[in-house]
Amino acid sequence: MAQPQPSPASAAGQMQPRRAAPGVSVLILTRNEEQDLPGCLQSVAWSDDIHVYDSMSTDATVQIARRFGAHVTQRPFDNWASHQNWGLRHIRFRHPWVFYIDADERMTPALVEQVCAAARGARDEVAYRVQRRDFFLGTWLRHVQAAPFYLRLFRPERMRYERLVNPTSIPDGPVGELSGYLDHFPFSKGLSHWIARHNGYSSLEAQQTIDNRRGKADFSLREALFARDFHRRRAHQKELFFRLPLRPLAKFLLLYLGKRGFLDGRAGLTYAILQSIYEYFIVIKTRELRAQATAAAATADGDPAAPDLVPCSEPALAADLARLPAAAPAAMPAAMPAALPVLETAGSGPA
Repeated sequence: MAQPQPSPASAAGQMQPRRAAPGVSVLILTRNEEQDLPGCLQSVAWSDDIHVYDSMSTDATVQIARRFGAHVTQRPFDNWASHQNWGLRHIRFRHPWVFYIDADERMTPALVEQVCAAARGARDEVAYRVQRRDFFLGTWLRHVQAAPFYLRLFRPERMRYERLVNPTSIPDGPVGELSGYLDHFPFSKGLSHWIARHNGYSSLEAQQTIDNRRGKADFSLREALFARDFHRRRAHQKELFFRLPLRPLAKFLLLYLGKRGFLDGRAGLTYAILQSIYEYFIVIKTRELRAQATAAAATADGDPAAPDLVPCSEPALAADLARLPAAAPAAMPAAMPAALPVLETAGSGPA
């Protein structure tokens, strides 16, 4: 049974005062993070080289960072891969290793020890993956969380990112794995903020889908199923998933039944529903972009009429688009009414 977990503030309070770290800088990406940044900074206070990479915040984020003694670099945000790649190439880190963290994440003491030990003892590795714990409604989403491993400790000159949103980490060399947890609180600003943010993410995912189809993105079923490298396998699995019919329903079934999200209780059910809604946003925005492109092409050819259904070179995706409006209710299981009070009343807190 799922057990209540500490809040972001209490998680940060476990850390010790700052001391020099053996060769590890910290990189924090921010945009209007005055609420979550103080706790994040406390959790990385062990490092003597903290960089806040800010996307032109309009709140007190920059002032908070500077009061803490962090270095601040500001750049307007364009997309995730471009923004992160620019930061790794232009920010002057003091140490050869960088730990990347978001403002709504907290390093646990066990992870801090592992990171410092890895920086001292690394041989051929150029990056290390860590396990992240997502929290929602006071519960660790142990089962329903889609992918718990992320490359967060790396040598910046050996790392790059791809994709407009939810970027794929591409290390140039061997990868290791660390124990200890990175705690993540994506609902710390409330459910409305999560929904608004994922509405924006879905627009970028739709554009990424269009770009992939236009450029015939690299995809291999063999790599999706059998690639030895976890992150390469995950990148091909993403492309495989985007080609599935009825993706919103498929995502709900994968998270709630396939990954046994029901073991995470009410938080698991609500989270699986939210993720399926997010997936539906991507599907219908992709359809909208295709319709706009077709209408623009028709206008350029002198035909003002745009078709209702957008031609697609992939039969599976075309069938997906044709069936989705009628199938959308299927993505909302019978338990949805019971979950609605949770969606309406959930405020800030662990996710």
